[in-house]
Amino acid sequence: MAIAHAITGATLAPRHATVATFRDALDAPIDQGLAIAFPAPASYTGETVVEFHGHGSPAAMRLLLARCAALGARIAEPGEFTRRAFMNGKLDLAQAESVADLIDAASATAARAAARSLTGAFSREVHAIVDAVTGLRMFTEATLDFPEEDVEFVRASDAARKLAHVRADVERLIARAATGARLGAGLAVVLVGRPNVGKSSLMNRLARDDVAIVTDVPGTTRDTVERSVEIGGIPLTVIDTAGLRDAGDTVEKLGIERTWAAVERADLALVLVDARESGDGITPDDRAIVARLPARLPRIVVHNKADLARRTPAAEPRGDVVHVWLSALDGAGVDLLEREVLAIAGVESAGEDAFIARARHLDALRRAATHLAAAAAHLDVDAPPLELYAEELREAQNALASITGEFTADDLLGAIFSRFCIGK
Repeated sequence: MAIAHAITGATLAPRHATVATFRDALDAPIDQGLAIAFPAPASYTGETVVEFHGHGSPAAMRLLLARCAALGARIAEPGEFTRRAFMNGKLDLAQAESVADLIDAASATAARAAARSLTGAFSREVHAIVDAVTGLRMFTEATLDFPEEDVEFVRASDAARKLAHVRADVERLIARAATGARLGAGLAVVLVGRPNVGKSSLMNRLARDDVAIVTDVPGTTRDTVERSVEIGGIPLTVIDTAGLRDAGDTVEKLGIERTWAAVERADLALVLVDARESGDGITPDDRAIVARLPARLPRIVVHNKADLARRTPAAEPRGDVVHVWLSALDGAGVDLLEREVLAIAGVESAGEDAFIARARHLDALRRAATHLAAAAAHLDVDAPPLELYAEELREAQNALASITGEFTADDLLGAIFSRFCIGK
């Protein structure tokens, strides 16, 4: 508050905006704006905070920051305000992470989902499961004091049925968290295929803009071209690549090398083929490209130029791979492709109850599911080893509690907050 008084010359009323002139050490004006004081604990961090709202001039803001620093303040470290809010109990860890997710949201849907996480939608579901596991633990560990009757006590409490409900809740939350992770991180989708099968045309159709050069000359695309798009609320990074063939041109060879590098980091491959080809539309060269794709990489075979082949747009599963017939030129069938992309992402669309989740949240939920499955296996015997059953419940609770921060190592906290791009 002393710094605020030195800069504004005013005594700020709590939580009221005060019009003030911000002055430097020589009493010269820096800017004019609003000053608002938030005495502890009624602030974002739980500590006393003063906000200065100026006109937005970068030069004026630099002068104001320099004045604050000269009076004893310092520039916040990345994520410091949110970390203080977490440490002071204003936010749990999942909510704190959603602040960064909201700042970084790549789509309107992702922003809304991050806002739901910030208000505690995800945390409430985790807490509900933790409470259920806690109830199972309390009863089980209490019965361990009665070694003659503990098994009957547990059976009488219908622990198996209650545990089954908890496991089902965890599996449902894992599915929703996987969707939330996609909302946050998105998908990297790489377009691969021979020259002149329409990769750049499809890129432009998905991006709804002319971002890639399209000609009838094979080998036009010499380098990767990336564009961020949104399909059904899921952010995608679509990567157009050089056509794959035996090339003598040095520049084209470099482009093909970059194509395979893009394939390695992709989450999904769209393999484009020419729908006019005889038979099933896939040539030996196409098969060679598919064979070289990483086994772990999902793929969709896109039969482009269906209009020229007089083929009706369609999506047809063939084993583990879906084949889609479309025309990138006129857009017919592109909606079918988008639907299949969303299916591989794990969602048809992001619903109004979606929330943002991270890879560490999914890992924690899956660890909890593993421990709960082990606990169920211990119960499913004639003489359940209740000490082992109780230990698996404890490990499951710890895994769940790591999501919201009740049980989290300090080094993980440092890693989480250091990824904030600003002091917030």
